[in-house]
Amino acid sequence: MEKQHLIALDLDGTLLTDNKEISLRNQEAIKKVLEEGHIVVIATGRPHRASIDYYHTLGLKTPMVNFNGALVHHPTDKKWDVLHNPMPVRTAHGIVDACYDLNVNNIVAEVMDNVYLDQYDEKIINIFHSSRQDSPFTIGSLKNKLREDPTSVLIHPKEENINEIRRHLNDYHAELIEHRKWGAPWNIIEIVKKGLNKAVGLQKIAHYYHIPKERIIAFGDEDNDLEMIDYAGVGVAMGNAITELKSVAKHVTDDNENDGIGTFLDDYLKLSSSGIKSPKLTNL
Repeated sequence: MEKQHLIALDLDGTLLTDNKEISLRNQEAIKKVLEEGHIVVIATGRPHRASIDYYHTLGLKTPMVNFNGALVHHPTDKKWDVLHNPMPVRTAHGIVDACYDLNVNNIVAEVMDNVYLDQYDEKIINIFHSSRQDSPFTIGSLKNKLREDPTSVLIHPKEENINEIRRHLNDYHAELIEHRKWGAPWNIIEIVKKGLNKAVGLQKIAHYYHIPKERIIAFGDEDNDLEMIDYAGVGVAMGNAITELKSVAKHVTDDNENDGIGTFLDDYLKLSSSGIKSPKLTNL
């Protein structure tokens, strides 16, 4: 076989189709990759509870990067050294104050798998229930309810305020936090502690498995994938990725609706030549 590679998969817009499913072609390729002894990990901005079903669908038994690197843990090995880096609650409260002044739609704070929602909002609740129906929710003013250091803070701004909010975060909180914007359809600004990104989590996992950078393959599509794609020896941007990501990637594959991951892995790791059938999914 090829030398052992570490393969990092972003979820939304990358591994998942727009319907939030893993295509048959991608599942087949990942199954073959695992059979050949390669290591596959999920690296996502999502929390654990909204990624664990995909982890099990792929049959993974590896660590996982959640919250864009603010949490690196091993879902099936409790002895694995968890890395959890929340932001100080005082910083979070300062951001909440600014959000009140700027009249945003809503603010969410997450402490691991516990969700704090500033104002009741059915649509946002549905996002957080996308995986499991038992997410612990606390609804009410974050100034009063949030007492612990949050793993992440999400701002749902009014469209016209996005740039103003990001400017404020840069001007007043740049030394303490990182902030990213989610891709469509949700204009959400996601905030984690300074210095955290998916590359930090991937580096820890690569060190654990003794995999050198040149044998790390990473796939992504959005600005929260930039550091990871740049860090990986084989950084791969999806066909639907933002232009900035394509410019730092070593490769560009097909988009998330057309099995970009399966296509690239088949070709790069020569999976097809070792017997795997690679059926193209047809649109019925």
